[in-house]
Amino acid sequence: MGDLIPELLRGAQVTAVVALGGSLFALAMALLAGLTRLYGPAPLRWLAFAYIETFRGTSALVQLFWLFFVLPHFGITLAPMAVGIMALGLNVGAYGAEVVRGAIGSVAQGQWEAAAALNLSRAQTLRRIVLPQAFVAMIPPWGNLLIELLKATSLVSLITLSDLAFKAQQLNQNTLRTVEIFGSVLLVYLAMSLLITAGMRSLERRASRGLRRGKVA
Repeated sequence: MGDLIPELLRGAQVTAVVALGGSLFALAMALLAGLTRLYGPAPLRWLAFAYIETFRGTSALVQLFWLFFVLPHFGITLAPMAVGIMALGLNVGAYGAEVVRGAIGSVAQGQWEAAAALNLSRAQTLRRIVLPQAFVAMIPPWGNLLIELLKATSLVSLITLSDLAFKAQQLNQNTLRTVEIFGSVLLVYLAMSLLITAGMRSLERRASRGLRRGKVA
């Protein structure tokens, strides 16, 4: 195992890069699509709706293959790492957009009315009053989505990326030490998931404390 672990760690590094990049892309897409669904002009609202339903209603594997194998037929060729990040980000971002929309909708209508009484614009109300409260409500479901994204990174091995799952399959074929290899892989994925869970819980506690201090003020 002393010879196998360095290879698995190299694969885990690729997995971590894809997961981090995909998470950031998913957050950006979720905020953009969620806010557009709520407040954008009609054509953009329909575009956001089409994005959300398409990427929620189709397989992440098919989306990955489309970006990697089909787009080159239209003259668009992307690097495997970029494809992995984009595919997972677009897929999880579609689910996240509904989290954003639901969290904003959960903010009491009285908050909007109070902001209107203070003559705040919609953008100011969102930025200063609604989004800080909605952000706290978004954190737990986003923690689940980020863990799902981490697990979905195993799909990128199908587009030539040497991630953790790919390295494990390769080493298993060469050594046949199935129990040791996949046992180690399970522990690595579990450690990454626990790290995400701990980070999101810490963020939730800090955001909740900040919100309470804001209410007191």
